Amino acid sequence: VGSADEAIELLSEHGEDAKLLAGGHSLLPLMKLRLAQPALLVDIGPLRELSYVTEEEDYLAVGALTRHHDIAVSPLALSSVPLLAHVAGQIGDPQVRHRGTIGGSICHGDPASDLPAVLLALGATFVARGPNGEREIDAKDFFVSFFEVALKPDELLVEIRVPRPRDARWGFEKLTKRAQDWAIVGAVAVRSASGVGVGLINMGPVPLRSSAVEAAVLSGANAAEAAQFAAEGTEPSADFNGSVAYRQHVARVLVRRALEKAGV
Repeated sequence: VGSADEAIELLSEHGEDAKLLAGGHSLLPLMKLRLAQPALLVDIGPLRELSYVTEEEDYLAVGALTRHHDIAVSPLALSSVPLLAHVAGQIGDPQVRHRGTIGGSICHGDPASDLPAVLLALGATFVARGPNGEREIDAKDFFVSFFEVALKPDELLVEIRVPRPRDARWGFEKLTKRAQDWAIVGAVAVRSASGVGVGLINMGPVPLRSSAVEAAVLSGANAAEAAQFAAEGTEPSADFNGSVAYRQHVARVLVRRALEKAGV
């Protein structure tokens, strides 16, 4: 397609029979497994209008089609929200970082993905555009259930707005078998003049923000004390990488480390 508006027209016309294709790292594996069988693929990868990193008065604006590598090396991201740049630079391998997009990662809604948890901790806002215009969605309201997000079938994610925290310190921790693997468990913590945010990776059916840990920190708990609440409200799965109890234990350990790096 030649523009975001054209993509939205196609989504409106074909509804759930149409799927957007950007970097392809989320959709193509699902198609190979026959878990997704769209009648129409709408290729939005070439839309440069949605690939940018700009600095607004109180937030960093990132186009939904901005590739992970471009965020990782962006001078604006490195100076304004270094946590976002750091995590974008850790995703997958160089091929994934040069093709995968931040919007694709968010819209896939994978609870094991790093960026959704980071954006939850930072208190980001997502901008969706549809036939009736644009609307803003808080990150905490975006992830609905397993691989399901709050976008309507005829909406396109166009921008991610990331607050630029003042005097921020942060920590990012994840446990993997290999450097390029999905996280078995991960944690991110951000502390700034406006408060504290804690995100959890792969601890439930959706990316999570740990309100229990945040509340403990705000009440005066230190990192070790607050981290004891890391498993509260989580629903991790059990698989060959670990049991539920193991994941909950790892979450407490990683949250403590992330909080300590964030200066709690």
